[in-house]
Amino acid sequence: MPHQPPAAALPRPTEAELTVRLRAAGCVFAEEEARLLAGTGAPADVLAAMVDQRVAGLPLEHVLGWVDFCGLRLAVGPGVFVPRQRSAFLVECAARLTPTGTTVLDLCCGCGALGAALAHEVGHVSLHASDISGTAVGIARRNLAALDAELYVGDLFEPLPAALRGAVGTLLCNTPYVPSSRLATLPPEAREHEPLVSLDGGEDGLELQRRVARQARGWLAPGGHLLFEVGDDQAEASVRLLTDAGLTAWSRSREDIGATVVIGKA
Repeated sequence: MPHQPPAAALPRPTEAELTVRLRAAGCVFAEEEARLLAGTGAPADVLAAMVDQRVAGLPLEHVLGWVDFCGLRLAVGPGVFVPRQRSAFLVECAARLTPTGTTVLDLCCGCGALGAALAHEVGHVSLHASDISGTAVGIARRNLAALDAELYVGDLFEPLPAALRGAVGTLLCNTPYVPSSRLATLPPEAREHEPLVSLDGGEDGLELQRRVARQARGWLAPGGHLLFEVGDDQAEASVRLLTDAGLTAWSRSREDIGATVVIGKA
């Protein structure tokens, strides 16, 4: 049998070539995405498959397997919400209210981004994180491994140990806040590749916030803080529901990144 020469290796596309393809697929930040994809160092065939996934609509972070959030590289994956960069403002607000050593609860934690970023910013905290999705908690466990965090799977406060009652100094809670009627306006990569439970906030977007607010005082330490991210048009209603729950409440915004945070103090 005659010797067969090895198949020619696929030529590795340049960043410029990747940019052209991504831009043609409608990727708004095509140049930055091309830089990140090329920077993985993946072999040409693997890189080609990654670009195909992105062109097909998979979130870039799922293609890469990580997201850069508050300067941290955090694992993400299919079926898990990708933290948005505007949520860095929630971390910024929380850091101003969180002394070193505080017991922190990251509720609806997703991949654990908020808890990880706050711990990085503040220094030592006693971190607990919970989510209804076992898949999300599995990824959060990887991201929080170095922080000796306690993780739980279940609906809101349900899986938490009784020892946390009255002990939480900072409660981070990035509940879904998109009104159900607006889900169709989200980008396809969110609608089609992120779990609905992490996006759908109910009729007015505040359904889960109401549930959290009703129970929060029982978990917060005296003087402890609860922080939500909301849409700018939801801030007044969110402040009101925290006030109705017995908390002193206010909101803060950063227009340059389109971020609004509502804060309640026990």
